[in-house]
Amino acid sequence: MRTVRQCSRTACGRPAVATLTYVYSDSTAVLGPLAQLAEPHSYDLCVEHAERLTAPRGWEVVRLTPDFEPAAPSTDDLLALADAVREAGRPRVEPEPAALTEAPRRGHLRVLRGEG
Repeated sequence: MRTVRQCSRTACGRPAVATLTYVYSDSTAVLGPLAQLAEPHSYDLCVEHAERLTAPRGWEVVRLTPDFEPAAPSTDDLLALADAVREAGRPRVEPEPAALTEAPRRGHLRVLRGEG
């Protein structure tokens, strides 16, 4: 299941909706939709920080999308959640009590001995 990436700005815990990448050779900051994967040289931004983005003097900001909205859950996310709920609801299979006998306990450890 996909985890929600957070804004890269310090002390901001809002979900990221855009990815900022710098093209140093062209003095350009490119702000586009949230990338599929987090890259080490790009920055994920929330709606507020994406809208307020400014570039250093002499740089140009290229906005690939005018509006940034949080992504809706995908069908993969919903299927993974349903699988996790099903797995949590399954009864646990315990070992046969006749096959294993419990030896005396020592602190937090137990030794199980099998018959035969």
